[in-house]
Amino acid sequence: MSRTRAEAASGPGPTGPDDTSHAERAHRHRWLILGVLGLAQLMVVLDVTIVNIALPSAQADLGFSDGDRQWVVTAYSLAFGSLLLLGGRIADLFGRKVTFLAGLVGFAAASAVAGAAVNFDMLIVARALQGAFGALLAPSALSLLTTTFTDPGERAKAFSVYGAVSGAGGAIGLLLGGVLTEYLDWRWTLYVNLVFAAVAFAGAVALLARTARDRSVTLDVPGTALVTAGLFAVVYGFSNAEHQDWGAPATWGLLIVGGVLLAAFAWWQTRSPHPLLPMRIVADRNRGASFLGMLIASGGMFGVFLFLTYYLQTGLDYTPIESGLAFLPMVGGLVIAATLATNVAVPRIGPRLVVPVGMAIATAGLVWMTTLDLSSSYAGHILPMTVVAGFGLGLVVAAAMSLGTLGVSVHDAGVASATVNAMQQVGGSIGIALLNTLSASAATDYLSGRDPRDPAVRAQAALESYHTAFWWSAGIFAVGAVVTVLLYRRGAPKELSGGAPTIHM
Repeated sequence: MSRTRAEAASGPGPTGPDDTSHAERAHRHRWLILGVLGLAQLMVVLDVTIVNIALPSAQADLGFSDGDRQWVVTAYSLAFGSLLLLGGRIADLFGRKVTFLAGLVGFAAASAVAGAAVNFDMLIVARALQGAFGALLAPSALSLLTTTFTDPGERAKAFSVYGAVSGAGGAIGLLLGGVLTEYLDWRWTLYVNLVFAAVAFAGAVALLARTARDRSVTLDVPGTALVTAGLFAVVYGFSNAEHQDWGAPATWGLLIVGGVLLAAFAWWQTRSPHPLLPMRIVADRNRGASFLGMLIASGGMFGVFLFLTYYLQTGLDYTPIESGLAFLPMVGGLVIAATLATNVAVPRIGPRLVVPVGMAIATAGLVWMTTLDLSSSYAGHILPMTVVAGFGLGLVVAAAMSLGTLGVSVHDAGVASATVNAMQQVGGSIGIALLNTLSASAATDYLSGRDPRDPAVRAQAALESYHTAFWWSAGIFAVGAVVTVLLYRRGAPKELSGGAPTIHM
């Protein structure tokens, strides 16, 4: 497979003849590889939402309390978000194919244990293990995609598909979770991962090229400890606000500790001889803007997925399957926008216009959702709103996924990919906690002085909570529009307009 001009001038790479033949075969089957990597990414992303619809059934079966219920989601996101950078560096250390296969096997095994859980503790431990193996799998998949597609035109197409999968995974999880829960059992929302993992594993063994261990990379133990503990404290602190309040010591204390640890991590990365997150990765304006844009968009995205689901099921009495189907037009808008962003818009006019416009469109869609009431129809109200919001999300997510790894050197591919995924996961976790807390406060304020036993009052209180979540989500996207228009460079990235790509296979 072709190498960069700089590397061609410096002599042959570290791979031998057998590695070269593997690489050439992988290049021939690169579109099949895209399917394998997309399937693995879909499994990881949809697992954040697929269990949401199954939670009432799981709670009835295992007998855990309402206060404990949120930990079924939080245990996964805590492990995932806090270990992603470590997973990305492990991929660089031991080879991306090896870590990808190990992540698939571990994720499948943890899913099987979670599906077979006989009590709440067993379920939570298994969900945390899912998150840990997901943190190994996700950056390996994205860095494999980065090193497989080096031609600018093909790379744009591949990332449009991958970005669409990442953005639509939450909605697909809601649909699939509804089908499995309604027709089979809640446990199948976890067992289904064995099917995904088996198909992806077989494809990876057959198609992926072996990648030699990069012996120049050394694990940054202090940096790993600081960032893992810092991300854990931040995500845990925001999650704690859901069932306590912002004034609780366990909330603000953890947020302060997490902030200090992350600041210490950033300081250490400028001095470590082998940094976990080299500053050259985040110092590039387009990559830094993409990381921050993904963090912000993921936080606001849950205003669409999570609270619109609540509105459909509790406000309009949709079944789980009907709720999932209601999101399909949104997925369609997201896929169309992702394709346009990575194949046409970003290569021609650059991200400085595309991403902020996507943020603004998503803002408009969410503001529109604040007009929903208990008599809103699907065709006349919900459908156009979700399509608009989905189109905006597609412009943002696909562009950020692609530009977040564009131009990094091959030995940094894993950690750059992990950073993109970490921003998505941490942003989503913070979004869940923040929006849940704000929406719950809105419902409480509405019920003050009213009769909570009146069904009409309770329904209106719930509607007030959804409107609050939509308004705050719109505000998050509006902030994202301002931030990204200030940070992104003008014009199309040179790697997408004829310049030689740095990443190769």
